[in-house]
Amino acid sequence: MKKLVLTRATVPAATKGYRIDYAALLNPAQLEAVMHTDGPLLVLAGAGTGKTRTLTYRVARLVEDGHDPASILLLTFTRKAAAEMVRRASALLDGRCDKVAGGTFHSFAYNVLLRFGAAEGRRPWSILDQSDAEDVINLVRGRFNVAALKKRFPLKGTLHAMYSRAVNTATPIGDVIAERYPKFVDETERIAEVIRAYDAYKRANSLVDYDDLLVHLAASTRHPEIGPILRRQYRFVMVDEYQDTNVLQHDIIKGLIGERGNVMVVGDDAQSIYSFRGADVRNIHAVPQAFPGCSIVRLEQNYRSTQPILDVCNTILRDAPEMFRKELYTDREGGELPMRVRCTNERQQSDFVVQQILELREQGVPLGEIVVLIRSGFLSFDLEIELAKANIPFRKVGGLKFTEAAHVKDVLALLRLSVNPRDAIALYRSLLLLDGVGQKTAAAVLEQMQVLDNVPEKLQGVSGRAATSVSDLLTTLQRAREVSDAGERARYLAAWYRSILEARYDDSAKRWKDVETLQSICSRYSTTESFLADVALDPPTDVMDDIEADDGEQEFMTVSTIHSAKGLEWNTVFLIWANDGRIPSAKSAESAATLEEERRLLYVACTRAKERLVITYPEIMMEWEHADVLGRQSRFLDAVSDDACPSYTLAAPEDEPADGLLDA
Repeated sequence: MKKLVLTRATVPAATKGYRIDYAALLNPAQLEAVMHTDGPLLVLAGAGTGKTRTLTYRVARLVEDGHDPASILLLTFTRKAAAEMVRRASALLDGRCDKVAGGTFHSFAYNVLLRFGAAEGRRPWSILDQSDAEDVINLVRGRFNVAALKKRFPLKGTLHAMYSRAVNTATPIGDVIAERYPKFVDETERIAEVIRAYDAYKRANSLVDYDDLLVHLAASTRHPEIGPILRRQYRFVMVDEYQDTNVLQHDIIKGLIGERGNVMVVGDDAQSIYSFRGADVRNIHAVPQAFPGCSIVRLEQNYRSTQPILDVCNTILRDAPEMFRKELYTDREGGELPMRVRCTNERQQSDFVVQQILELREQGVPLGEIVVLIRSGFLSFDLEIELAKANIPFRKVGGLKFTEAAHVKDVLALLRLSVNPRDAIALYRSLLLLDGVGQKTAAAVLEQMQVLDNVPEKLQGVSGRAATSVSDLLTTLQRAREVSDAGERARYLAAWYRSILEARYDDSAKRWKDVETLQSICSRYSTTESFLADVALDPPTDVMDDIEADDGEQEFMTVSTIHSAKGLEWNTVFLIWANDGRIPSAKSAESAATLEEERRLLYVACTRAKERLVITYPEIMMEWEHADVLGRQSRFLDAVSDDACPSYTLAAPEDEPADGLLDA
């Protein structure tokens, strides 16, 4: 019987009794990574080089070689990415990879908490998303009478940012304040007191935030009993996007693998752009030292972009210090040269981009394959106006998340209370929904009620409409707890909430559709607890920007920040505002580290393009009454030759030729 050979063009499930022919499906570097079994391995995966394919096939190969799928742990930064990799691997091996453990650091940490955390505190736990965590901090902050201080004290968002950075970077809170918030140095001790009170409040009320999950997981890997159990279970640890890990996550990986050092980390230091979230590019640079005997495989063959685009990307990185060297190349032939366009001002830049988009659309390039990338959200305001004038439908990435909408958070608060009656933040939010209940009454109720199951016959200081409303809420929550089915419980609470929604919002019909969507999602879960955990750890996004067109076209282009575009690709990329002072931003010049991250940000933007890359920058960055602020191209583009990326200057409107461009 002939051996089954799969071609690169197809990825069918392997027939029982046959092995996948990995050599026929993978390039030599990918194959080397996939066939690695024991010991640490660093896979340096350049943009568009097939890292997902490599991870998927390594999972399949390990399972095909007889290793228990449950002994493989695949950690990523989005649950969707992990699920997709496991799904692809399962498709290769007729479902044998279904038991592979895959998820985000936070979801894995939550599972460990559920499995081993009974002795660590009261159960069940409620997971606080960032907004809820800030509300808890604000509640605690108020107890310190900061309003009586004669100087400014940080608000809840700043306090949470200080706390989160200290935890994720393993830095004392005093050092975080001194380095990043120097104006609050004199209040360091009081800030530390607020944060200690915040931690105590969470423990007392069975609450955990995102940072707690990682702290707990790190502690579990060091625990004399739990640590060995985890290390015995997960013999093969694989981590995607390692350049995005923080110090705490790096310590977690070291704790998970122990002395054996059997780990495969995949990442690209050239795409490390999230230091504002605590990510530390030094983690991936330290892998060879952190894991003795580490092998290194470089994925450099690109399957996304044309060579002219890759030449520009390679040049941008060529002068970068302290980086693993990679040179992206492709077997694809041809391709247009990228172009740089100097515009007179922002208005001309917007007009040019709109004109180009319209021409590309007429040439058959779908709007969905076109993106305009920006360094910061405000840089596209003028362009958005011109896109609307030209009737070009677009969606701007980075808007309000589905679970951040007020009406959705209302229903989630009710669901959280039905699971954890001690969730004070959810209770406070729910009380404020009630007729006759204001902040003062809500605070009084919150103080009196430690456990909702033991409702006093009469709440002090609460009477009339407020007493009736509170009693109705408590009765509703008690009845909701008696409904075991997650979807039915959501429907019951949503039905109670509907009259409140209709009274509070003029657009209640539109908002009710969101509530119905939430009910539908909840009905897919076996328990309300698992639904709430997933919503907190990996919230769904809203599709509020769907385009309504009377001609039936649902096509739209994208306007996105570079940070939001990472991991995505388009046929045509317009990078606007590529000025020095925008990218790199003026603030980034404060240190060499932040300046180099801006270089990587430009690299990430350019590597999103498959066929066409257009970089624009206005010569007048800002217009004043008596003098204009002049600009130049990003310093990171200076090394790019005109042969590789021709420079053009847009003609002034009164002198504009037919094609609108003049050679530089």
